[in-house]
Amino acid sequence: MEKGRLEAFSDGVIAVIITIMVLELKAPHEATLGALLANWPMFLSYVLSFVYVAIYWNNHHHMMHAVEHVNGKVMWANLHVLFWLSLFPFMTSWLSESQPLPAPIPTALYGFVLLMTAIAWIPLVRALKSCNGGEHGTLARALGADWKAKLSLVIYALGVGLAFFAPIISCILYAVVSAIWIVPDRRIENHLAVEQGSAAR
Repeated sequence: MEKGRLEAFSDGVIAVIITIMVLELKAPHEATLGALLANWPMFLSYVLSFVYVAIYWNNHHHMMHAVEHVNGKVMWANLHVLFWLSLFPFMTSWLSESQPLPAPIPTALYGFVLLMTAIAWIPLVRALKSCNGGEHGTLARALGADWKAKLSLVIYALGVGLAFFAPIISCILYAVVSAIWIVPDRRIENHLAVEQGSAAR
């Protein structure tokens, strides 16, 4: 199957997710700087979630450039990732409701959604590898061991556990993972550039 429709659908869903998140931002009732600054927890939770959605969109975009075909397994795995991403607006809104510090339950569930999204990413990558040359395909060679993904799972799980004792530490851990991923991952770009250079020669 061609990959274009899957890419277009994913882009559309992610665009809707971002739109819902920004609509959840509530303007202060008073026209003062103090009233605006009082909403900083809401704004920070929005920024964190926006960064995460952007990271997933960026990585999805790069992965699809490294593959030629998709199949039924890829489509369902992709929907699995989008399901967990679609919960970001709700969890972001709930997390920001507890002011000035995050509450344990919303913080733990926010981390749980992050964890499940990262776990859902694994079968998507595997399905894409499987129908595009397996472990010898372009995507598999470009990704390699993928230490970032493994480290992220550990930090998410730690953050969920700590949320019941120190929610602010959990939020810091979630931000740390986003910082790890926000640096552009050039493995696929570099690998494709090398392959294209070799083909040109």
